[in-house]
Amino acid sequence: MPPIDMTNPDTIKFFIENYEKTARLRMKWNNLYWDKLNQAATLTREEKGYWIEDVLKKTMAEGLPTITRDNTSGARNKRKKPIRDAVFIPGINDMKKGHSIVDVGLADPKKDPTVERPDTDLKPDPVMRPINPKHKKLIYKGLPNFGREVYLKERTRIAPEDKYYFRECSGWEYGWRLQDSYFSRHVPQYGRVWLLTRDAASRSGPQPDPDHYQTIKLPGPDKCNM
Repeated sequence: MPPIDMTNPDTIKFFIENYEKTARLRMKWNNLYWDKLNQAATLTREEKGYWIEDVLKKTMAEGLPTITRDNTSGARNKRKKPIRDAVFIPGINDMKKGHSIVDVGLADPKKDPTVERPDTDLKPDPVMRPINPKHKKLIYKGLPNFGREVYLKERTRIAPEDKYYFRECSGWEYGWRLQDSYFSRHVPQYGRVWLLTRDAASRSGPQPDPDHYQTIKLPGPDKCNM
């Protein structure tokens, strides 16, 4: 809904009429209930002789029976033996197994010894797969043929699923486990498949934003209200 044009004479006349109508209704209400307003403002009502102490005393007296009842029942419950919710309380050793990355077949303990742990170990599974020793040696050799840049360049040639167990960010949605997708069976001999371009590009080219995306333009000399 567009904002109200406060410069429109019809709008100004509408607000003035509503303000006057509200003022008349308030004056009518004051005239009808003037006696009650005057009585409430001057505190000339009939006194009942109640004091603050009387009200507090009444509240405390009504609550005393509940205190006595709670003390009696509480003393009796303290002597009772607590009821166990269950005969057997499970621990770590009794947790359900079969949900680790080894059990689902994503990791091999022979290749990655860090994933082979006892059932009582509650540490999270590793994020990265073990790094090839051949790539590790690139970091510790001298420049310019070796080093960090060469190591990272060699790592980019490896598929993401061969470096990590799971997708760690939303940007990996394009290119993750392509061997299991449709494109692995219809992969071109040369080049790569542009998944992002294929999904986002339009046949008709770029299109303007719809009208509800544009900013609101107030009526003025550069806009006609017809």
